[in-house]
Formats: sequence, C-alpha cells, structure tokens
Amino acid sequence: MINIAYLSLGSNIGDRERWLKQAIMELERTDGLQIEKVSSIYETDPVGFTEQDAFLNMAVKVKTSLSAHELLIRCLQIEKQLGRVREFRWGPRKIDLDILLYNNENIEMEDLQIPHPRMTERAFVLVPLLEIDGKVRHPQQNVSLVEVLSGIPDKEGVRLWKQINGEGGSVLFES
Repeated sequence: MINIAYLSLGSNIGDRERWLKQAIMELERTDGLQIEKVSSIYETDPVGFTEQDAFLNMAVKVKTSLSAHELLIRCLQIEKQLGRVREFRWGPRKIDLDILLYNNENIEMEDLQIPHPRMTERAFVLVPLLEIDGKVRHPQQNVSLVEVLSGIPDKEGVRLWKQINGEGGSVLFES
C-alpha cells in the first residue's frame, strides 16, 4: 500500500541549510519512500524556549510503503545520524524531523501521535505545509488547515528564506 505523509524539518544550529539538505538526501535514500514535493525554506522565530537562534523550517510530502511507525524510526535514525542531541524540550537542534500527517489517519501510540499534536498551534509548521498542499485538512478536526492558520497570531515570525519550486527533493541542491 502506498501512503502519503507530510513531514516537517527544522534546524537552528550551525549550517542550518546544510542540515536540511542532508536530511532530504537521507530521506531520498530510504527504501520505500519517494519525495513528492518540497516547500520553500522559512526562517522562523523559536517557540517555547526563545533564548536560541532562529530556525530554518520546511515541509515535505512523501509517498511511502513504510508504516507510520517505520517512518518515525527512519526519521529518528536520520536525526541521530546527523548528530541531533536532545538536551531539553524545545531546545536548539541540528535537525528535527516530525511526522505531521500520515494519510488521513489518527494514530495514538506511546512514541507517536498523528496528526502531530501541536501542528495547529504553529505557523512555522503550517506555512510550509500549506505551500506544498493548500487543500490539506486536519483529520481529527475535519477543518482546513488554511482556516487554522488564519487564526494563529504569530505568522509574522515566519519569513521566506529561500524559494524552492516544490517538485522533488533534488531542487534543494540547485543554487
């Protein structure tokens, strides 16, 4: 079975764009996973712990034969491979990969919640996600994410940093 998933990527340590590119490359190397669309890169103000550098954030749409849990394991492997260290919640990170949506499913496991539990509170997640699919709806709330974004007050903290044409991951490597 082919599944559609949306992932959020973020980085705020070192060469932020390089970490995003490397994460995309690792996703492309994953058996049973194909990148369908890639958002532009946005620079965003930190949320939660605000005494840290700005993030670069983006979203990708993938087709995959992986289960949601297998996709989570792969995302965690990529984070570890690229040197992510989890010091404290909402702290600085080289790379962060989150599964936002997986098909239209609601998944509640000990280590995985889909839809991502805080995605509807975060413009830095919704802006890039809606760039690659403006018709996506929240499966639990059955509401358009465009409507959700319109109610979020901190959209000014999300700034276009690098325009991407959106088709496939390899476009990230064009400069």
